[in-house]
Amino acid sequence: MTLAEQLLSGNRLALTRLLTQVENDTPEGRAALTELFPHTGKAHLIGVTGAPGTGKSSLVNQLALHFRRQDERRVAVVAVDPSSPFTGGAVLGDRVRMRDLAGDPGVFIRSMASRGSLGGLAQTTAGLVQVFDAAGFDIILVETVGAGQAEVEIARLAHTTLVIEAPGLGDDIQAIKAGILEIADILVVNKADRPGVENTLKALKSALELAHPVRHVFQHHGKLEVVEAADKPDYNSWIPPIRQTVATDGEGVSELADEIARHAQHLRESGDWTARDRSRLGSELDALLQETLLARFREQVPDVQYEKVLERVFQRELSPWEAVKMLLNGGAK
Repeated sequence: MTLAEQLLSGNRLALTRLLTQVENDTPEGRAALTELFPHTGKAHLIGVTGAPGTGKSSLVNQLALHFRRQDERRVAVVAVDPSSPFTGGAVLGDRVRMRDLAGDPGVFIRSMASRGSLGGLAQTTAGLVQVFDAAGFDIILVETVGAGQAEVEIARLAHTTLVIEAPGLGDDIQAIKAGILEIADILVVNKADRPGVENTLKALKSALELAHPVRHVFQHHGKLEVVEAADKPDYNSWIPPIRQTVATDGEGVSELADEIARHAQHLRESGDWTARDRSRLGSELDALLQETLLARFREQVPDVQYEKVLERVFQRELSPWEAVKMLLNGGAK
């Protein structure tokens, strides 16, 4: 009986072993993903991203608890930790903050190292998500490294993306500056009991009005006038709501979970659920193609030949574009 077959029969130990095989990108792991793929496509994938210090892990902990207590849905958590500069392993800080979930057989937490990948998502995250999906988990929460600038990668993986903000971190519009506001399906202002929350809410609302123009407000002869925008969003559009939470005591988590359910319903009714699945699988296919074609190319080009071309690029005799053409045409001259 293969690990994939054991997983499908509900073997939790097989799940743990298979996750390790997939994360290490072993031949056994790839074979298992091929075997499991027809059993995927059922889970709701929720991405959780935001700047460091916004309380992402605590909020994920509270959301998982809520999903378990309300309707006993099985929840998997993939926490992408920064890699240790010494061992390459995950720091595992998220597991420390998720002790409330320990011992629940309906919850599985997997911390993994980002291994320096851009966007806070390791290349194998998609593989882990597929394993959890095939194992029958209803909700998969993917919490990314709070790297800031390149977090848009989460939007390619998730059906619903939560962007977490918090007041008092030195800037009321961190998410906007980081360029990740555009990917938010739901904006969450966590730590809403802290001073400065009004300024954070005001900044986010202003940014949303710019991104999703519904009306314009201006002053005319001393009076405020409101004009509806000419380019109103169509009925299928989704304007990200803003929710306030205090993850340390669970305040606002129930309302956030309701908003997540509302977004899932919107995706299914509008057809965006299928569109996002297709886009996600397309991105995964492109990444695998690039990786496979590069590996095949390096197998065909001798190291000596590659190093000669690289040396000419280093000496500024060739541009990188010329070097690529030369390598693809058969070698160095």
